[in-house]
Amino acid sequence: MKALVYQGPGKRAWVEKPMPQIQKPTDVIVRITRTTICGTDLHILKGDVPTVAKDRTLGHEGVGVVETVGAAVRSFKPGDSVLISCITSCGSCANCKRQLYSHCADGGWQLGHLIDGTQAEYVRIPHGDNSLHPIPAGSDEEALVMLSDILPTGLEIGVLAGQVGPGDTVAIVGAGPIGMAALLTAQFYSPARIIMADTDGNRLAVARQFGATDTVDVSEGNAVERIRALTDGVGVDVAIEAVGVPATFDVCQQIVAAGGRIANVGVHGAPVELHLENLWIQNINISMGLVNTNTTPMLMKTVQSGKIDPARLITHRFALDDIMAAYDVFGNAAREKALKVILSA
Repeated sequence: MKALVYQGPGKRAWVEKPMPQIQKPTDVIVRITRTTICGTDLHILKGDVPTVAKDRTLGHEGVGVVETVGAAVRSFKPGDSVLISCITSCGSCANCKRQLYSHCADGGWQLGHLIDGTQAEYVRIPHGDNSLHPIPAGSDEEALVMLSDILPTGLEIGVLAGQVGPGDTVAIVGAGPIGMAALLTAQFYSPARIIMADTDGNRLAVARQFGATDTVDVSEGNAVERIRALTDGVGVDVAIEAVGVPATFDVCQQIVAAGGRIANVGVHGAPVELHLENLWIQNINISMGLVNTNTTPMLMKTVQSGKIDPARLITHRFALDDIMAAYDVFGNAAREKALKVILSA
């Protein structure tokens, strides 16, 4: 089969690899029909995630059709259409019983990280019963790809961890796909104001279409002052960091109001400076983490009902064989006006 592999910082290749095989009775082999590229994949390519080995197949999102199941798999059979979760969970360890699936003793974030991922023609999914979701007939499978990772991540690590509530003022720093996912799902909880900050004017325009009440173009300078001015100098109730670089985390520290919350969603590959000398007296809560995907079933229902349409995040479509070109587009998102790309087999 063909797969997109990591070959060291700054290097990727579309190569022939052996087909995945059942290794444990709980495994499922899935034929990929649609996948995508995540900002985390770009962080891996930059060398920000040293636990990713050379020649690892990247990707942790996608939908597909079950090809083969292990002897212990009960919920799926060959031919079933499935959504692949970015988090693998056994369902029985101590952390899984706390719904802390991202820290499963035999799982967590494995795909495209510790084992071969979904940017390939076939993928092995460990603990298939707990790591796959059946796709209802007639579903928009492109939209459901957004539920593998970015929608639950934006919701769980941004909105829920940030305790967004009715009447809140929320600032999302970073209008990429994960920032947009936080924007879409924050609206479940009726904040009074959602401020989106980014350097990309096109993404800010899209953010307004998706429900942002205010936008701040960081490239124009004085972003902190301008965001605080929108709140009459008080600051925001919730600051969601959705990039993963020190500068954006610093902005969040400077714009949060007393009693507010900073929810870090971005993948950081370098240390940040934590200004405890300013924050300690402000009653600030700071959260961060890896998505557990326990909201995925609920999000599937909201998509099915039409309450949310994550397909609006898709800006480019490619054949899976054109994945190298897709990476070029996604890696130059501002120039290409790209949010999410879909790769179809």
